[in-house]
Amino acid sequence: MTAQLIGTSEGASLILTVSNPEFRNALGPEIYAAGVEALNAAESNPEVRSVIITGASGLFSAGGNLQRLQANRQLPPEHQAQSIEGLHNWIEAIRAFPKPVIAAVEGAAAGAGFSLALACDLIVAARDSLFVMAYSNIGLSPDGGGTWSLSRALPRQLASELLLCGERISAERLHSLGVVNRVSEPGQAMTVALALADNINARAPNALTSIKELLGEADDHNLNQQLALERDHFVKNLHHRNAGIGISAFLNKQKPQYE
Repeated sequence: MTAQLIGTSEGASLILTVSNPEFRNALGPEIYAAGVEALNAAESNPEVRSVIITGASGLFSAGGNLQRLQANRQLPPEHQAQSIEGLHNWIEAIRAFPKPVIAAVEGAAAGAGFSLALACDLIVAARDSLFVMAYSNIGLSPDGGGTWSLSRALPRQLASELLLCGERISAERLHSLGVVNRVSEPGQAMTVALALADNINARAPNALTSIKELLGEADDHNLNQQLALERDHFVKNLHHRNAGIGISAFLNKQKPQYE
């Protein structure tokens, strides 16, 4: 069966499901390209207010297809470089996407699958799910932004342990460390992710876009630069129609209906 990224809708959320059952939902160029295309389409679709990324058949993603990687060793290095660029284009698209992206993880999120989950704004994971970057177990180094994300999310010593030793880490431990946002019962990650998405979808889209941009810029700015950016976003959003809707609804003890 061909690897594919299946898009479905649930309310105001677009669900992107990695489906590659023969190889435990391994990622590859066709999925990377489909992911970028899906986000490009969703960005301009006002009916989509959030995106959920998950895996088919109770498994998030086993990461790279080792058989494909072995075959790529017989090809010029540029071939693998191009494939990794495809993955990195998808990771960058998720980070730059102006709407919230949630990972719903069941089973394993391994290698690039772990990187994919970390690229999302929020992670919901089943209690029995596992996360691992075992690149060093097979003589490889990480891709997909795994080193970038883990170095920012975890203490250096723990990030080093996960990457150097290829150690597994549970959803519950990542939750205690603040990396996983919600822990669900097994088989319920999507249900919990949809409830989280519904909460988000009810909020003003322009404000959420500003929040994502502010968080994305914070690491590169000093305090004065970030304060200036916050000022500009605040003023822009205050004069957006949705601020009038939200403030009026709060003062009148009503539920706002944002545009």
